[in-house]
Parts: sequence; structure tokens; C-alpha cells
Amino acid sequence: MLKNKFYIAISCLILSATNLAAQTLSLDNVLSTIKTNNPQLKMYDADIQSMDAAAKGARSWMAPQVETGFFMTPYNTKMWKANEMEPGMGSYMLGVTQMIPNASKLNANENLMKAMSSVESENKNFTLNQLNALAKTYYYEWIIIKKKIKIAQDNIQLLEYMIKSMEIRYQYNMDKLPSYYKAKSQLATLQSMIVMLENDVSQRKYMLNTLMARNKNEELEIDSNYEIKDFNLFETDLSPYINNRSDIKAIDKTKEINNYKIEVEKVATRPEFGVKYDHMFAFGNQPQQFSLMGMITIPMSWSTKMNKANIESYRIKNESLDWQKQMIANEASGMIKGMNAEFLNLKKQYQITQDNIIPALKRNYDTAILAWQNNTGDLFIALEAWEAMNMTQIDALDKLKSILTTQVEIEKQLETK
Repeated sequence: MLKNKFYIAISCLILSATNLAAQTLSLDNVLSTIKTNNPQLKMYDADIQSMDAAAKGARSWMAPQVETGFFMTPYNTKMWKANEMEPGMGSYMLGVTQMIPNASKLNANENLMKAMSSVESENKNFTLNQLNALAKTYYYEWIIIKKKIKIAQDNIQLLEYMIKSMEIRYQYNMDKLPSYYKAKSQLATLQSMIVMLENDVSQRKYMLNTLMARNKNEELEIDSNYEIKDFNLFETDLSPYINNRSDIKAIDKTKEINNYKIEVEKVATRPEFGVKYDHMFAFGNQPQQFSLMGMITIPMSWSTKMNKANIESYRIKNESLDWQKQMIANEASGMIKGMNAEFLNLKKQYQITQDNIIPALKRNYDTAILAWQNNTGDLFIALEAWEAMNMTQIDALDKLKSILTTQVEIEKQLETK
């Protein structure tokens, strides 16, 4: 019985440890969660739904106008009633008036209302692209930080081994104190560096959890996979990419809406029709009477001034939007070309460091440490060789970070994943 309880307790502990383990999310998982949960995107969804809901009432008519009251009725109430001489005077009227909107006006309003949400849809896509770029940057920075921590931890183990060896060798006058204290200083520097890097990891965790609308303190782990893409855009026509950007599409949609507004203003200058029906309940012996009239609004030059001014205003706004579109396209094209040159340059530098510089510095360090172990070299030289190799490795990771950051910026400008 006690044995069974022991196994149950152990199983519960294992299950608790599993539940406490941080969830590992790939970059695609992070981006998918942002798209689903980010409150800024949900705000756009609500705005779009609101506009679409409002568009359902685009073809509504004006409410009918009901009238009631006395019609051609004398003040002397005695004259209301019929007598031998008169059949009675006056009546009580009940009337209704209904304006009938122009069909072209209804169509123009409907087209305008249905198009209103299209701009917000593109604005949402633009914001999503910005959030994705931010998430990628934090994610890649976290990957680099983890690599730096791994290098620092490996170097700490190496320095601890060297310090212990020096302590033993010093007893036999085989090492010098300056080298020992230099190694101790470098060890403390690495330990301080790890503390700083772990703080950087916490910040990236908070930032990613914020973008995903999760609890800021919720544990999170990332995988270390990344892809360096091949961008060579010097001879590429960037027009298809730029014209497909959400901000450019939003400008195009805004121009369409302005065109619909122009159409609404144009049809507002057309006549509208109405019908008016009145029924008179006559007093005395008078016959019941009715009135049926048609109405038409006649746009005149003094009544259409505002419509014409609005049409000219929307036309000028579209002209301004054309210049804005050209400005964005010009800036984006220049930025992409410039970042592409930087990206290729950084890749070459990183490749040279990985293929040539780091291996050479590692061989230099291995030679120096071997000479020290065989008592044919000075530890100070070995520490300098190690320091040069360590700094170059960190510098290579900084170059890798710059490569990935530039890649994210190019993808953001091209609006590609």
C-alpha cells in the first residue's frame, strides 16, 4: 500500500514538473498567435464589423411625415354643425408625406458605405506587418542572446579549469600571479555578462508575451532555428512588391472611397420625388374630401454650391494621395536597395569571420594553451589568444544579429514573410 502511494506521489511530481516547463514556440507559432490575439488587430476587426453593419442601412428611405389638425375650420364652432341653411363648415385633416429617394442616390450611398471598411482592412494588414517585424526582431535577438550565453558558459568552464591549474602550478612556482589575476578578472567579466544577457532574455520574453496578448510573466521558450535568406534585389523591379504593400493599397482604397463620395455629391444634385396624401373628415353634412399631390425637389445653382465644392475637394484629395503614393514608393525603393547592399555586405563579413578568422584564432589559442601546458609558453599569451577568439566570436554573433535584423526590415518593406 505504501509502495503504491509512493509511486502515485512520484507521478504527481513528474506531472507538475511537466506542466511547469516553459512552452516552446516556433517563430510561426508566435506570428500566428499575434494575428489571432493581439488587441490592436481585434480593434481593427471591430471597426470593420461596425462599418459593414452600418452599410446594411445604406438603402434606407426617409421616415414618412404624418400631419393632423383642423383644415379650413371657422373659429365659430356653431358653424361646424349643419342646419337648415348651411351643411356645416370645416373639417379635421389627417395627412402623410413620403419622399422617394432617387435610385441612383441609393446606389451611390450603398457603394460608398460598403467600401468604407476596405481601408480599415488594409490598415489592419499594415499593422500586422509591423507587429510581425517587431516579433521577428525580438525572436532573432533572443536566439543571438542564447548563443552568447552558451559561448560565455563554455568560456567560464574553460577559465575555471585554467584557474584551478594555475593554483596548482603556482605552488610549484610554475605560473605567475598576474596571469592568475587576469584570468580571475575575465571570469568575473563573463559572469557579469551572463547576468546582463539573462536580463535581455527576460525583456524579450515580456515583449513577445505582450505582442501575443499573454500574461507577461508566462514562461516561454523559443527554438534556435533561423533562416538567412538570399536577397539580391539590385536588378529586380520592385514595383510589384511596393504596389502590393498594405499602405499603398490603403491609399488606393481611400481614392476609391473619394470617388464614391464624388458620385454621392453628383447624385445629390439630381431631383427627388415625393407624394403627399391628405384626408379631410368634414364636419356637418359636407362630403369627405382628400388631397393627393406629387412633389419634386429642383436643384438650383444656389443650392448645389456645397456639392460642387465637395466634388472639387475630393478631386484635389485624390491628387494629394497620388503624390503620397509616389513618395512612399520612392522612399521604399531606396530603402530596400540600400538595405540589400548592407545585407550582402554583412553576409560576406560574417562568412569570412566564420570560415577564416575564427578557425585561425582557435588554432592560435590551441597552440598557446598547449605551449603553456607543456611549460614552453606563457599563460598570459594564452589568455590573450583566448580573449581575441572570444571577442571575435561575440563580434560574429553581432554581425549575425545585424544580418537577421536587416533581413526583417527588408521583409517588412516588401511585406513578405
